[in-house]
Amino acid sequence: MTALASTPPGPSGRPAGSPTAGHRTSSHRSRTLAPLAVAGMTSLSTVDWPGRLVATVFLQGCPWRCTYCHAPDLAAVAPGDVTSPISWPDVVAFLERRREALDGVVFSGGEPTLQAALPAAIADVRNLGLAVGLHTAGPWPVRLEHVLPLVDWVGLDIKHLPEDYALVTGARPSGEAAYKSLAVLQRSGVDHEVRTTVDPTVHSRADVLELCGRLAALGVRGHVLQEAHPLGTDARYAAALAGRRLSDVLHDDDLPQLERRT
Repeated sequence: MTALASTPPGPSGRPAGSPTAGHRTSSHRSRTLAPLAVAGMTSLSTVDWPGRLVATVFLQGCPWRCTYCHAPDLAAVAPGDVTSPISWPDVVAFLERRREALDGVVFSGGEPTLQAALPAAIADVRNLGLAVGLHTAGPWPVRLEHVLPLVDWVGLDIKHLPEDYALVTGARPSGEAAYKSLAVLQRSGVDHEVRTTVDPTVHSRADVLELCGRLAALGVRGHVLQEAHPLGTDARYAAALAGRRLSDVLHDDDLPQLERRT
């Protein structure tokens, strides 16, 4: 993740160059001056939207505290209380300069749907002729439903069986919200991917097999299993993970129909 301050790396991995350092703000002005709390940015990613070359914008704030969170500094829930290392108008200016090299922009986090300025920011990206992707954990199904008509693709995290969600998120009602968001997304017809990060400190093999079976029964297609990594996580979590990997939870011949990202 690139930012004009010290921020943890995002899901795209290695940081890219700062989008504002050494540049003057373009004459293009963002359509909205609403304060979008931007925590950082990856200027080019090949993994945040499969098959697309995108810039990924990381937004501040998340209501959950997931065990394997690789960017805990982004979790502060009140974006207005956080000084953004990069302003949204500067992000738009950078995107304007790079739009010929990009297929789209992914809003990630944190949890992007936390911020009321998200729809206006999406409109700014569309005004540049770029497609829009969204990473979300689905904590607010109604907010997600309102945003879905504005985006082209969604990566939705489903973290556990609904009754066991709090083991990952630390929030007891989180499972109900996430599965409602899944239903909203499926009804919308918006292109999407459902991802599960397998956490060896929480998930057993039986848990993962049951979860994948339930999601398949709900009509989920293209479910992806992701590996939990210690980079950027809480030191206590990294110690508990103790180098364990996805292959330590599942057998090699388990769930051959699913993609595994390690």
